Amino acid sequence: MALLEVEDVVVRFGGITAVNKASFTADSGVITGLIGPNGAGKTTCFNVITGLENPTSGGVRYQDRQISSWPVHRRARHGIGRTFQRLEAFGSLTVRDNVRVAREIHAGPLDWFRPTTDLQVDVLLDRVGLADYADERADSIPTGTARLLELARCLASDPTLLLLDEPSSGLDETETDAFGDLLKELAGEGTAILIVEHDMDLVMSVCDEIHVLDFGRIIASGTPDEIRSDVDVQRAYLGYAENDEDATALAPLVDEVNGAIA
Repeated sequence: MALLEVEDVVVRFGGITAVNKASFTADSGVITGLIGPNGAGKTTCFNVITGLENPTSGGVRYQDRQISSWPVHRRARHGIGRTFQRLEAFGSLTVRDNVRVAREIHAGPLDWFRPTTDLQVDVLLDRVGLADYADERADSIPTGTARLLELARCLASDPTLLLLDEPSSGLDETETDAFGDLLKELAGEGTAILIVEHDMDLVMSVCDEIHVLDFGRIIASGTPDEIRSDVDVQRAYLGYAENDEDATALAPLVDEVNGAIA
C-alpha cells in the first residue's frame, strides 16, 4: 500500500474537465514526478491532494485512510506539506523569521511558550543553502533563493509527504544540482516526494517514477527511461512516433527536449 493514492480523480470546472480519472501513487522514500504541458491538470491534482480543491469524483487515500473530506489544516497536521508556484513568504520578515514562524505554527499553541530556537532554524537554513541569507528580508532575496525559502518553511513542519510545485524555477545550474542532491537526501530519510517541474534534466535525474498528464489524463507512468521511450509521450509532445520504430529513432531527441513534457 503506497503512502499516497490518488484514485480516479475527476475535477470539472463548469463544462471543462481539468482532471480526467487520474490515478497515481507516491510512496515513502521515493521521488515521484508529475509532468505535463501547461494546463494539463498538475496543479489541480496538487490542490485535490492538499484539500484546496474538492474532486468532482474519485478520491485521495493517505496512510491508508480516505482523506477527501479532510480540511487543509488536518492534512497538514498529518504530514502533507506543499510549496506553491506563487511565492508566499512573509516579505517584511527575515528569512530566519519566516522559517521560525513556520515551525512555531506547526508546533501549535502548546509549544508557543517554548519558542523555536535559532539553532533549530539555522540548521534547517544551512541544509537548504540559505545560511548566507538568514538575516535578509524575504522580499529582498532573488527568486531562486525565495524558492528555497519556500522549501525550508515547508520542511519546518516535518512533512511525511512533500509536494513541490515547480521548485527549481529561478535556480541556476549549480543551485539546481544542489537542490537535486537535497531531494535525494530527503527521500533517503524516508520522505515521500511528489514534484511538478519544468526542468526535465532535474526530473529525469532525481525521479524514481514519473506520471505524465495530458489534458487531465494520465497517459504514461514508469521510470525515467520508460517515459523517454514511451510512444504516447513522444506523440503527445513531439507530434511524431506513429509506431515503435519511430519511437526508437526519436528517443535521443526526446532526451534533448528540455521542458517539452513539463
